[in-house]
Amino acid sequence: MEKIKAILFDCNGIIADDEPIHLELFQKVLKEAGITLTREIYFKKYLAMDDRSCFKDALKSHGHPYEPEIVKSLISRKAKYYKKRVQKSLKIFPGVRSFVKAHKNYEMAIVSGALRHEIEIILKRAGIRRNFSAIISAEDVENGKPDPECYLLALKKLNLNPQECIAIEDSIHGVHAAHKAGVACIAVTNSYSKEKLSHADWVIPSLVGIKLSELNV
Repeated sequence: MEKIKAILFDCNGIIADDEPIHLELFQKVLKEAGITLTREIYFKKYLAMDDRSCFKDALKSHGHPYEPEIVKSLISRKAKYYKKRVQKSLKIFPGVRSFVKAHKNYEMAIVSGALRHEIEIILKRAGIRRNFSAIISAEDVENGKPDPECYLLALKKLNLNPQECIAIEDSIHGVHAAHKAGVACIAVTNSYSKEKLSHADWVIPSLVGIKLSELNV
C-alpha cells in the first residue's frame, strides 16, 4: 500500500450518532405517504443509501408513484424534520474529535449520502469543519452507496489515487462502495456487528484511542 495521504469519512454513523434519527424520520415521512418502514428493513436495505434512493425504492416497492417531484417533496419534508430535531439533540460519537486532531496532517474529506446542509450542521457541531477540505454529499452524485460514484468523485477532487486514501465506514453498503473504488476501508461497529462488516480491511469497535499507525495503515 502506498503512503496514505487522505482519510475519507462517512458522516452518519461515523461522526454523528444520528442513524436512529434518520430511521425515525424515514418512518415518519413514509407513514405520511401510507407506507410502513420497519427497523429491520431499514438496517437490512436502506442504511447508507441516500434519501433519494431510499424514498424512491420504498415508493416503488409499495406500488406508489415515484416520479422525481414526489421523491423531492419527501426529501424536503424529511430535511425540515431533521433540522428541527438536531437543534434539540445531536450526538457526536466518542473519539471523533480526538481522532481528527491526532491525524491533522492528513487531508480529510466527507464522502456521504447525507444532504450537504446536514453534513455542515454535524461538522460545525463537532467543531471539526475546518479540518475537511472536501465534502461529497447526496447532491453531488446520481448513484448512492453501494455505488462507488461518491468515492470516485472524492478521489478526483483530492487529485489522489485510491491507494493513497483510507475510508472509514459504518455500513455494509459503505464498505462495498469504498472497495469498488479501490479504496481500503476501516469499518466501525457503530451500526452493524463485526461479523456483518467482516469484508472491510479492518474492523474496530470505536474511534476512541485509534491511530492509523497502530492499525498498520
